[in-house]
Amino acid sequence: MASIEIPSLQGQVSDAEWKVRVDLAAAYRLIAYFGWDDLIFTHLSARIPGPEHHFLLNPYNLMFEEVTASSLVKVDLHGLPVGPTAFITNPAGFTIHSAIHMARDDAQAVIHLHTPHGQAVSAHAEGLLPITQTAMLIRDEVAYHDYEGVAVDLDERERLVAHLGEKSAMLLRNHGTLAVGETVGEAFLKIYFLERACEAQILALSAGAANLNNPPQGAPEVTAQQGKMGLKMAAGALAWPALLRKAYRLDPGFAT
Repeated sequence: MASIEIPSLQGQVSDAEWKVRVDLAAAYRLIAYFGWDDLIFTHLSARIPGPEHHFLLNPYNLMFEEVTASSLVKVDLHGLPVGPTAFITNPAGFTIHSAIHMARDDAQAVIHLHTPHGQAVSAHAEGLLPITQTAMLIRDEVAYHDYEGVAVDLDERERLVAHLGEKSAMLLRNHGTLAVGETVGEAFLKIYFLERACEAQILALSAGAANLNNPPQGAPEVTAQQGKMGLKMAAGALAWPALLRKAYRLDPGFAT
């Protein structure tokens, strides 16, 4: 009961698919490391290269610290597994992730979390406030989607996609956070900035809104432009390679 046997898929899938599997498994392990997991109830996905728009989701019964490249479940746009698997996926996870993968060719990776700080800010009437550099770097990319209940109704996909539009992050009202990227690394860095901004906001507001120091006029807009240019580059060339090395140091078993 201390571990679960997962047969390796390395060599049984394309090199391109295996790379995506390793990156996504690393993201699951890093989410666990940062304490952003919610038992088994949040989800990250990544699209497999190819015209079919197949994508990977986590097995519903594994903790994030147990996820490996081979355990990830490849599903089609109907939520059906592509190939044999011993695992099931989260229906709500499929609804949210399939909506975005279907609608956005640039959304190769999607990360959705339920952290306390992200949920708290998602419940704030004003949403994410431009009160820290971290918030200002990502805030212009943040969309909002009203809560409709646990996301198992496929009809919600159309509204979710409409609210996200062309943006790359979202506060799901009364629910949590979401980020998309052209790579797993880009999505991870965006969710990192969004989560840290939410955490800082809750800490700052604990002293009372009247005690906040707001940035000078124009500073949030300048910082937002810097974020648009810098986050993608930082993810691909700097942050994600470093994070991947950290995942290997924590436990190289994720890449099996």
